[in-house]
Amino acid sequence: MAVETDVSQDGKKLTITIKGRFDFGKHQAFREAYERQPSRPDAVIVDLQEVTYLDSSALGMLLLLRDHVGGDAADVRVVHANCDVRKILAISNFDKLFDIS
Repeated sequence: MAVETDVSQDGKKLTITIKGRFDFGKHQAFREAYERQPSRPDAVIVDLQEVTYLDSSALGMLLLLRDHVGGDAADVRVVHANCDVRKILAISNFDKLFDIS
């Protein structure tokens, strides 16, 4: 599957791993990855290590995730982004909204 989830044993950390193109085609799977959780996690990690492409709909999906888990107070981290993806996130000022590493 192109969108995978992993929840810590205590349920406080949700990791969402995206593979391939992160575009509108992954909208439903990405949304289900965080909405189907029985409780709201304290932290969400979005792992983009295997993402080869990211477009504006993916940026919108990240914003929806952030709103879902608490907006400005949310602990949402974007990790393992390659140079091209990191550049898109920086141009979009997502480094102001997310912890990107």
